[in-house]
Amino acid sequence: MSIFEKRFFNMVSTLEDRIQTAVDYFMQGYGCAQSVAAAFADLYGFTEQQALKVGAGFGGGVGRMRMMCGAVSGMVILAGMDSGQTDGSNRQGKADCYKLTQDLVEAFRAENGSVICAELLGLKGPVPPGHFMPAERNAEYYKARPCVAKVESAARIFANYLENKDE
Repeated sequence: MSIFEKRFFNMVSTLEDRIQTAVDYFMQGYGCAQSVAAAFADLYGFTEQQALKVGAGFGGGVGRMRMMCGAVSGMVILAGMDSGQTDGSNRQGKADCYKLTQDLVEAFRAENGSVICAELLGLKGPVPPGHFMPAERNAEYYKARPCVAKVESAARIFANYLENKDE
């Protein structure tokens, strides 16, 4: 096996591990955004705890309002970590981050049919204000919701971006 093949194999293995890590976070009770962001956060100097906190408010489609899917929000967090600018007047830096964000979101929409939590869950609209308590995580929860598949999809889309970004 050549050095290139070893490097490629190790990257794929590492990225596959990160995808599985995202799924594992979700299965431990973390939200979709937390799960996706935390699986890759160390690449950007974030600790697990920081990533979990940053992603916490995006759960349930942003504060359980069933708006943008948390897994998509996790990708957006990662897009900012990867290509976000730190100079407010850097218009090209903003544009680069926006392009990456749009590309990731569109890839998710193409694969899953929507980026809206309520639509992905088959609900008729957002949850009315005042409904804060998340559903209990149990076998019925995981059986009735496609969320773990959406977490895996978002993590895979981001992993594919990382794998191909230097090409």
